[in-house]
Amino acid sequence: MTFWTGKNVAVTGGAGFIGSWLCKGLADAGANVFAMDLHDRGLKIHGLANVQYLNCDIRDAHAMQQALGYHEIEYVFHLGAQAIVTVANRAPALTLDTNIRGTCNVLEAARTLGTIKGIVIASSDKAYGEHETLPYSEEAPLIGRHPYDVSKSCTDLLAQAYHKTYKLPVAITRNGNVYGGGDVNWSRIIPGTIRSVLQGERPIIRSDGSPTRDYVYVKDIVNAYMLVGENISKTAGHAFNFGYNDPKSVLQIANLLLKAADSALEPVVQGNAPNEIQNQYLSSEKARSVLGWKPQYGLDAGLKETIAWYRDYFGKTTRQV
Repeated sequence: MTFWTGKNVAVTGGAGFIGSWLCKGLADAGANVFAMDLHDRGLKIHGLANVQYLNCDIRDAHAMQQALGYHEIEYVFHLGAQAIVTVANRAPALTLDTNIRGTCNVLEAARTLGTIKGIVIASSDKAYGEHETLPYSEEAPLIGRHPYDVSKSCTDLLAQAYHKTYKLPVAITRNGNVYGGGDVNWSRIIPGTIRSVLQGERPIIRSDGSPTRDYVYVKDIVNAYMLVGENISKTAGHAFNFGYNDPKSVLQIANLLLKAADSALEPVVQGNAPNEIQNQYLSSEKARSVLGWKPQYGLDAGLKETIAWYRDYFGKTTRQV
């Protein structure tokens, strides 16, 4: 028996990269899991037959309330979002609509129903915008300036408002860059580099390779989300950073992947990544002290496991991805 055994749990964005891993973790812990998304790709990738898929658009307030009410949902993990920075730059209105209105719909459905015991809202390190003081603590202002960053700042503030005003049991997570098997957004440095290497092609780095980030393995993030949810009585109203506090440059990550894959290829550095924050990483001291959270995977172990996942994935499929 675990905390999650028999509980009805909804995960918006549940068929996405992180969402599908979270669905797996919750299902393995005994929860009745409902993945709410516009597609079921991640569920198929992971073979999650024990997770129920609900075709649901977070921008549809009525559908959101119906789904949560009909399935008697007790806990909600809100990961549904337009999560690609380059897409946000090209399509800001879509990103703002999805990320801000979608979050408002989830919170409003929970407020109206009055039966939700806990809500975990996935914000992001991007919600902070850019600050000179590093690493970022949870007290740093939320000052996003570019479309994606602004959408996450607003997501974060909405969650805080619904807790403060309506006493909704809402907690907020802010992650570093999450990586792991199942991420098919090839514009991201880790899956994109791995795919290129496995196809015998030089990996592409859009920036000049110097921006630094904190890279966190997806299994550590799933553990973090579940800890926040099962401790909602003390996490509600709070935000928690989750990162390794071990920043690496984009070029360092690419080279680590090439080394782990035993490849002699060299990356192509394009030097063309507008609206990117130069240096960004988080302090996870609050998560450690309040929740006892600490990463179970070092970067080398996480990258090796991720490469192995993609070797297996590409070995099983002949379709173009």
